Amino acid sequence: MEKIVFEKSDIRDFVKTTIAEKIEKLKNFIAFTLEASRDIKKTPKYDSMREEMQEEIYQMQRQLGALNDLKRNMAKVLNTATERVQLGSLVITNKARFYISVSLGEFFFEGDRFYAISPESPMAKEMMGRKGGDEFTLNKIHQKIVEVL
Repeated sequence: MEKIVFEKSDIRDFVKTTIAEKIEKLKNFIAFTLEASRDIKKTPKYDSMREEMQEEIYQMQRQLGALNDLKRNMAKVLNTATERVQLGSLVITNKARFYISVSLGEFFFEGDRFYAISPESPMAKEMMGRKGGDEFTLNKIHQKIVEVL
């Protein structure tokens, strides 16, 4: 079986770009919704429609705050190679590929599935400090760390 080589800096850049794109898209949605709320004509349902739109804007602003937090946290993620799992590690197990960075979830990079997980997640906590060859079980799922980058 051919060993696949992953360039951690490319994955880091991809995650940063994904977050930036989500922020930009959300800003556009907020601007569009604000503009639409100004264009609502006075009708019997005027107040309830504006209220719903305000609630939607509020929810999007909360999401935007969370994405900005991810962006700030990504700036703290190291890009150096490590032997043991820590913040910034790319962990290849026999079951999945984990990027210990921010809680972005599943993403695909160059056709491969990865999971960007927070260092506070149960999975990351279980892997922290371990090295290639170590094994662990979480939620009755046994995994072996193949490589730490």
